[in-house]
Amino acid sequence: RLMASRLNPYVSFDGNARQAMEFYEGVFGGTLTLNTFGEYGAPDAPEANKIMHGQLETPTGFTLMGADTPPGVEYDSGNNFAVSLSGDDADELRGYWEKLAAGGSVSVPLEKQMWGDEFGQCADQFGVKWMVNIGQPQG
Repeated sequence: RLMASRLNPYVSFDGNARQAMEFYEGVFGGTLTLNTFGEYGAPDAPEANKIMHGQLETPTGFTLMGADTPPGVEYDSGNNFAVSLSGDDADELRGYWEKLAAGGSVSVPLEKQMWGDEFGQCADQFGVKWMVNIGQPQG
């Protein structure tokens, strides 16, 4: 049986991937898997405890992957993307918004917009940009 294709963000961190991925696990729930460079390389290397691959699978079907930037690769802060959360479960999405915005900065408050949906944009405490769009239930 083939695994379904998926689209999800993959976030690079500057040495704090474990802390960040555990934070997202606290926001969304689910199962977090973390693998270190030491598990797949030299256990005595300086980066042995850094995250080579992290994956969070949530009960609602979200997938978030992240890792520390490997040695020898320049870290480019994640200003070139945003993660979008959308749907029509207003209570669920507002809950995510509140947790993500806490300790971060809000650039667009979560409120009704000209297109009729509630929308907000924030950067969380790790500098990752999030867009939350709450649509009107269809039916």
